[in-house]
Amino acid sequence: MNENVTRETVGNLKISEDVLATIAQFAAQEVEGVAAVTTENKNFSGLLAKAAKQHPVHIELNGDIATVELFLDLYQGASIPDVSLAVQNGVKSAIQNMTGITVSKVDIVVQGIAQPADAAPQS
Repeated sequence: MNENVTRETVGNLKISEDVLATIAQFAAQEVEGVAAVTTENKNFSGLLAKAAKQHPVHIELNGDIATVELFLDLYQGASIPDVSLAVQNGVKSAIQNMTGITVSKVDIVVQGIAQPADAAPQS
């Protein structure tokens, strides 16, 4: 006996770009070597910094396909290519697993290098 199973929908599900950005931010912070998902633009100071302030995660949603851009500070000594690849894989997996939305790419912008908190200060 061949029985077809049909699913009935009782409404629509919409996931905001802010939710996707939050998932991406949490996933990135889980990667060893990431100091911060940062909103600061390190190239400006004072009033210009406020005007040039960027969001730490940009999401572009086209139907059910997302592209992600993250701005990161990495710890001194971390391998930028290795940490970036781990962040890309982690963010893609987290968004796809939690939402079912396909992630076509995850772009990383390394904005700064941070000193690990347990490092001795240099004199």
